[in-house]
Amino acid sequence: MAGETGRPFEAVEFREPALVPGERPSDPIETSLGHFADEADAVAAGRAAWHGFRENPTTDVAWWLVRAEGEELARWIAESRSDVERVLDLTTLQLVALPR
Repeated sequence: MAGETGRPFEAVEFREPALVPGERPSDPIETSLGHFADEADAVAAGRAAWHGFRENPTTDVAWWLVRAEGEELARWIAESRSDVERVLDLTTLQLVALPR
């Protein structure tokens, strides 16, 4: 099922390489993890990438999100330094932590 707009969902990874002393921070590297007809499939892809990243020691920082294609507002988001997933509350348009 596509989003309310009829568009598929996209899972995206953003990665910031570790800071190197004396160098300017680099811009995040954006990588599409795929386009999915179903939001749950997009979240599953983002969640798998998030868990895989956290299993490997690195000083890079990364975050993952799912959004309806063409939208800027994330429906789901996770960050490499946290074990908390957040989802969009459609009644308030705020990201809220998923209950465990």
